Amino acid sequence: MSGDKQNVLSISMLDIGALAQLKQHIEQELDFFSTSLQQLKAAQTKFQESEGCLDMLKPSCEGKDILVPLTSSMYVPGRLVDVNKVTVDIGTGYYVEKDVSASKDYFKRRVKYITDQMEKIQKVAQEKVALREAIVETMDKKIQATFAAQAAAAAPKS
Repeated sequence: MSGDKQNVLSISMLDIGALAQLKQHIEQELDFFSTSLQQLKAAQTKFQESEGCLDMLKPSCEGKDILVPLTSSMYVPGRLVDVNKVTVDIGTGYYVEKDVSASKDYFKRRVKYITDQMEKIQKVAQEKVALREAIVETMDKKIQATFAAQAAAAAPKS
């Protein structure tokens, strides 16, 4: 690790143009984080709803008629045959048959994993927001200093 040296540049050393570029880059990162959080939240909600739906499968439901979705707006009639087993989409076109308890456990693990990822992204996003605020503050100071220098140069000398 002694060979690893980081070059750290204070934002106060950058000119206004470089600060503006850095601010724009950070805003793009924040937009990306925001989009990522929205997608993760949607996935989290999907897994929570899936876990909740498992609570509706009771032995008394076996043999009941249901509507099976083919698309979000098209259904076909079906019948519940075995309420103790479900087929779970585990991603990228793979499905696994699990019992209800194992399925609940799977969904709980997925929700926890997604929640952890969201917390990590939120932490990084908060750091980026603080950095953006520091950049804006530094830009304001540099702009004020530039105006003050221009005003001093334009003032008549006595």
